[in-house]
Amino acid sequence: MSERKVLNKYYPPDFDPSKIPRCKLPKNRQYTVRLMAPFNMRCVTCGEYIYKGKKFNARKEDVENETYLGIRIYRFYIKCTRCLQEISFKTDPENTDYEIEAGATRNFMALKLAEEQARREEQEARDEEANNPMKLLENRTEQSRNEIELLESLEELKDLRTRHENIDYDALLNQYDPTETEEQREQRLAKLDEDYVKTVKFKGTPNTQKRVVTEEIIEDVGEPEEIPVKKSKNESFAPKVAKASMKKPLVLVKKKESSKIETTTSPSVDKETKPSGLSLLSAYSDSESNDD
Repeated sequence: MSERKVLNKYYPPDFDPSKIPRCKLPKNRQYTVRLMAPFNMRCVTCGEYIYKGKKFNARKEDVENETYLGIRIYRFYIKCTRCLQEISFKTDPENTDYEIEAGATRNFMALKLAEEQARREEQEARDEEANNPMKLLENRTEQSRNEIELLESLEELKDLRTRHENIDYDALLNQYDPTETEEQREQRLAKLDEDYVKTVKFKGTPNTQKRVVTEEIIEDVGEPEEIPVKKSKNESFAPKVAKASMKKPLVLVKKKESSKIETTTSPSVDKETKPSGLSLLSAYSDSESNDD
């Protein structure tokens, strides 16, 4: 089956392309192309508005002696739809846009102006950081603070999400009964509390009694201190050794040799006065010593 549109053409064996005559064309001739308006514009002559995207049969040509980094710049000519005034604009590869030349004015474009302003501010900030180290330090500090705040907010969101995951909304909705009155609700909650108290198991039995711990401290003079022994009230204490019962230290009494005590009575003392116990004891001791 033959092709509808022939792509390959037949070249005879004696074909010589140098014999084909070449027509001389102008160096910068214009081509007719179909294009759409690249931006909103207004005609200077009649004031007609031409919106972006309107189609035109335009003439295209190369801009002489103008290039950008080896990229060729083109110029286009269109006519106003109302007064047939010629409008020309050209490409702007530096800003990836088009630039109006004559015949019309470009309408206000907030987006383009905002992008240019943002680009200009960014360049100024970059130049200031390069020339001012303190400004660079401030920007880094502000950036680190913002990062910390973002991390804190992220942690809060995570905690909030975990709390919401632990809540069973279906169970909460099932517990709610719109037909239940306030009194019935209080009775039901009280019953639930009583059931819960009954299920709790406390340590120990109610008959258990507190044990009173007593301390017995045994002091022994001359001997190392003994560790105090703790005994419960219910337990019986065993009798301690004789040493534990001694609370007072032992005192050694040395017998003093008594000498003869002469008792003299003063003339003022009455003869009928009875002798005291000490005098009798001394007299008795003297008599024994004399007998010996």
